[in-house]
Order: sequence, then structure tokens, then C-alpha cells
Amino acid sequence: MTSPDVLVRVATARGVTTLTLDSPHNRNALSTGLMTQLLAGLADAVADDAVRVVVLDHTGPVFCSGADLKETAAAYTGGTVPAGMLGDVLAALWECPKPVLARVAGPARAGGLGLIAAADLAVCADQATFAFTEVRIGVIPAVISATVLPRLHPRAAAELYLTGDTFDGRRAAEIGLVTASVPADGLDAAVQGFCDSLVRGAPGALAGAKELLRRPGSAELRGDLARLTALSTGYFLSDEGREGVLAFREKRPARWVAALDDV
Repeated sequence: MTSPDVLVRVATARGVTTLTLDSPHNRNALSTGLMTQLLAGLADAVADDAVRVVVLDHTGPVFCSGADLKETAAAYTGGTVPAGMLGDVLAALWECPKPVLARVAGPARAGGLGLIAAADLAVCADQATFAFTEVRIGVIPAVISATVLPRLHPRAAAELYLTGDTFDGRRAAEIGLVTASVPADGLDAAVQGFCDSLVRGAPGALAGAKELLRRPGSAELRGDLARLTALSTGYFLSDEGREGVLAFREKRPARWVAALDDV
């Protein structure tokens, strides 16, 4: 039997486990396979007493392009859209008793921003770009709101959710999406600096400090994620969602954009 593709690579050294999204052919899109492997890697890191810190990294130029739209389009003929699984991933990152640090060297879109916001700390390169692109394909950033909205300044959230516009690393730091934005050649040093600080904390105290920071608690978060997952899935299965996903896949304007030419 052929082994499944490795979409998330795991490496541990000096108390730090690095989970690397390794699906560059689709820009590290959140497929069911990738999310399944990410959950497994995170669970193993939590269970290993030698692991003190978890780093979320990526191969290729893109951190994460969001939901796997190829898999989403295929689900329209029968199946489950991958967005339905994202809530489990966000909950696992948010509830992880060990500090989670996201290293973002390149673009992140839609669901990828949910991963970044779910991490305790996030460091990006100045030239990394971000966008909540959901409304442009007929859906909404529902499930990721559970982790994103506690981070973002409200006015920035309104602007970026509604416009879908792209913003850079420096703005991401200004509005609270990431902890710090640094020049690309200083990214690894910044990540290492945070890891060096984090491993000096007592494991039990770090877990306790995270509990203080994670209010509301897990029960409230999971309830919110269940509601938002249903909302997100509903939009992906709506007429606008289907049209938006197919238009993106076919590299054409969605019908609501094309209609502007008739006005």
C-alpha cells in the first residue's frame, strides 16, 4: 500500500517541535489531508514532555492560501467541504498547553490568517502579505473569527473583512494580527529569540499563563467554533459560494463582478 503524502513535516530539537506545512504545490492550502496531519503532529507535541514550544512553519513562498478550493469544488458533487474541519484545527492550536509560535515568511490568505491568530505569538517578514479574501468568493470569514477577532483592532477588522484588500506585515503588526514584523533576513533570528525566551519558562507555569490569556475558556470557544463552522459551511454551499469558488478555479470574474460591466 502506498503511504499517504507527507503534508506536514515534524522536527524536534532542544525542546522545540516545528510543524512545517509542506504542500507547496497548492500553496499550503487547508486540505483535509493537511489539517489531519497538522492535528496529529500537534497532539504528539502536546503528549511529549520534552517538547516545550511548538513552531508553525511552512515550505515554499506561501505560508497558507486558505481553504483548499479544489477540494471544496469537488465536494459540490458530494462530500464535505474542508472548511468544516478548520474549527478543530483552530481549537487545537488555541488550547495547546504549550506556547505556539507562527513563523510567516510569505503570504497568508483567509483560513491561513486563522492559524496565525490561533498561535500565541506570530512573527512575519515585512513583505509578507495578508488578506481576508472570503467575501470576494461569496463566503465569509466565519470560523476564523473565533481566533482572529480577539486579536484585531475593531476598525481594522471591519475594513479588512469587508474589502478583502491586501495588507503587509507591518500593518499586520500594527493591528494585532502578528506579534512582530521584521525584515526577511531577520525572521529566523526573531523566531529563535522568542523560542529561547519561551523555553526558559516552567512548563506548568507556561500552561497556567496560557489559561489566563485564553478567556473565554475552552467550552465557550468550542461552542463558538461549532456555530461559526456551520455558518462557514453554509456559505461555501450557497449559490454565491459555489459561484465564487468556481469562478476562482476558472480564473474568471464572479458573476457579481461581471455584472458591473452592465451598469
